[in-house]
Amino acid sequence: MSASFAPECTELKKSYDNCFNEWYSEKFLKGKSVQNECEETWIAYQQCVEKALEKQGIKPMLEDARKDAPFEKGGVLEQNKDSKKD
Repeated sequence: MSASFAPECTELKKSYDNCFNEWYSEKFLKGKSVQNECEETWIAYQQCVEKALEKQGIKPMLEDARKDAPFEKGGVLEQNKDSKKD
């Protein structure tokens, strides 16, 4: 398991990785559970990462990049209805 890009989030990442790996190998693969039991840990880690992105000034750049090349529809931009087709 690797460290988080944000050092302040590394412990939360390790906690989530450990929780997920245990759930996946001991419960999911053995047919004992299909519900990811680590959701709360994931949310805490995700919130930490969001704060770090904001603090480091990365979040606005990500938002701009998502506007230019969104992941919806496989990353393919829809043709602007007002633009001319060549």
